[in-house]
Amino acid sequence: MNVPSELKYTKDHEWIRVEGGTVAVVGITDFAQGELGEIVYVEVETIGESLDREAVFGTVEAVKTTSDLFMPVSGKVIEFNSGIDESGGDDPTLVNADPYGAGWIIKVELSDPSELDDLLDAAAYGDLIG
Repeated sequence: MNVPSELKYTKDHEWIRVEGGTVAVVGITDFAQGELGEIVYVEVETIGESLDREAVFGTVEAVKTTSDLFMPVSGKVIEFNSGIDESGGDDPTLVNADPYGAGWIIKVELSDPSELDDLLDAAAYGDLIG
């Protein structure tokens, strides 16, 4: 199971990587995409909205199930990854193939960077998933 050490994680299987101080990239973990199976659709209707930590920012639909996506920290959703937007002719299975790279889901403008300290590091997340 791939758990990159430079990322922070939630108990709900989202990861977050800060870029440029106040902007962070968010996606689902390798473990999560493996549990979900082939992802067929990712929906994010919260672009431009400021959301609290643990609020639902979207959903991911797999062949077998649909799952909510939760904000790891509070902030404003500023971008959705157009590369995984099926309605734009792109490929949502990038979330399966490259969950920590091309399969990222949103970018967030952090409202309280100190919330990052409450997230799991790679070792703690590894313990969570066994």
